[in-house]
Amino acid sequence: MTDILNGLNNPQKEAVTTIQGPVMVIAGAGSGKTKALTHRIAYMIQEGINPFAIMALTFTNKAAKEMKDRIMKLVDPHAARNVWMGTFHSIFARILRIEAQYLGFTQDFTIYDTDDSKQLINAILKERELDTKAYPAKYILHRISMAKSALYTPEDYCNNFEIQQQDLRANKPLIGEIFKTYNNRLQRANAMDFDDILFYTNVLLRDFPEILYKYQQRFEYILVDEYQDTSYSQNEIVFGLIDGSEEKNVFVVGDDDQIIYGFQGANMTNLETFLNRYPDTKVITLNENNRSTQTILDFSHKLIEQDNTRLEVNQDFSKYSI
Repeated sequence: MTDILNGLNNPQKEAVTTIQGPVMVIAGAGSGKTKALTHRIAYMIQEGINPFAIMALTFTNKAAKEMKDRIMKLVDPHAARNVWMGTFHSIFARILRIEAQYLGFTQDFTIYDTDDSKQLINAILKERELDTKAYPAKYILHRISMAKSALYTPEDYCNNFEIQQQDLRANKPLIGEIFKTYNNRLQRANAMDFDDILFYTNVLLRDFPEILYKYQQRFEYILVDEYQDTSYSQNEIVFGLIDGSEEKNVFVVGDDDQIIYGFQGANMTNLETFLNRYPDTKVITLNENNRSTQTILDFSHKLIEQDNTRLEVNQDFSKYSI
């Protein structure tokens, strides 16, 4: 049997073997976070955890493949292949195909890429005799994408005073109506766009308790890489799946550079909200710079106290403004 802990330093070993309860790993570049994550999954399988009960979420297909390849070298390849590992969109598109009928789709629904979506928007603009220079498809699609990322329906968009004011100031007051038509056309075509994958997963878990329970029971362990880069809609899915269990077996990896120095593109509220939501989270740092766990915790809680930009559920669309 492979010694999965061989070659790991003490913080990595702690990250690998602490498999119960919420865990946050703070890991800068070159700190061995991928090694810790892959060895953790291998360790869980070796300890007898059903690989079908493990969901590991990444941001690129390449990263998912590389991690699965590493795990297959550590444990039985057949078991490693049974881990639900992939990007948020690939994993939840898979679930949506299984449960499509609950949402009014068939299992063979089409997923529109950006070009497909722009083409549909341009067709709607042509029908409405709207100038594509005044209403660029790219701009409209961006607004729709931001709305769906904040879990807004077209009706929410049209009924939100601040959003409508934003569109008026941009001289694009008809975006909400275009959004409605766009969504209706997608549904009639048995199609979703890229943002719909996460949007409809949230709807599925929110509106169908039996489906939520089904996947809460199936996925007993959830791991999320590059957690600071997750969106609001991605976070809501993770929380929904985890909150049904007593143990809260969720493992997230955050980028140390983003936390201490950066704020460059990372959504800091993800890390803060996680610590607020699961106050008994075990925080492990992989950086070899003698920065203590307590220092990280103190810093995180200080951010929570001072931060005035936290996104409350479906309230602050302005965070997504153009």
